[in-house]
Amino acid sequence: MHTRFERTGPLTELSSYPQWAQDMVVDCESTKQSVLDHELWAMMREVRLDHASTANFMVGVWPFIERFPSFMALNLLKTRYGRSLGDDVARRWLVRNIRVEQNHAEYWLAWAEGSGVPRDDVLNARPPHGTQTLANWCEEISANGTLAAGMIATNYAIEGVTGEWSRPIYESTAYAESFPPRIRTGSLRWLQLHAAYDDIHPWEALEIVCTLLGMTPKADEVAHLGECVRRSYTSMRIVGDLCMQTHRPSTWMKEAAA
Repeated sequence: MHTRFERTGPLTELSSYPQWAQDMVVDCESTKQSVLDHELWAMMREVRLDHASTANFMVGVWPFIERFPSFMALNLLKTRYGRSLGDDVARRWLVRNIRVEQNHAEYWLAWAEGSGVPRDDVLNARPPHGTQTLANWCEEISANGTLAAGMIATNYAIEGVTGEWSRPIYESTAYAESFPPRIRTGSLRWLQLHAAYDDIHPWEALEIVCTLLGMTPKADEVAHLGECVRRSYTSMRIVGDLCMQTHRPSTWMKEAAA
């Protein structure tokens, strides 16, 4: 029997959500931390990332940025107005935010250009091999998974961890000053929006997922959602590794030089 979830505490406090959701978030924490600990963010923040790796990042992540509204649209197709409270809330939220993501694509291109990666390269260059892992996973789960799985993999997991890794970069004085003053604000707009302390999108997505599943979902449903979250985090970590391949020799190169 579906026991309805109604949040009574603050949106941005984990204790406001059902115990199953709290446990799932905790179980995924170590995988999330492996993304946040990736050296790519520290090197970017400290202005130590070489141009080739920067280009890999801007070009390699672009397919995900460009296709993100389509992931949300695929999840929107799963909703049926009036079928349930969860469907209605998800439908309104997805419709409202799809347009916002189009602007984010423009801001990404401005960040790339400010970083020395031409817009034409981002739009037309072949992404580094394997970096489409994240975009392909999000499209797969958004097209073929449940509404809850699609939203928790993209709007909760990816948007949430992105807000956390982007914040220290945006707050870095050294990184900001690496951009000429005349283009600094525009170049940093994407980071600014994702680094905002009041960005509530991931929390809103979690609330929608909890509304869809209720207070007492089946154990296998919860396990699947947790696996989706971990796979999103892992996919992002893999992309980070691949973007930095030019910065450090691969294992086989090190062995050959030994």
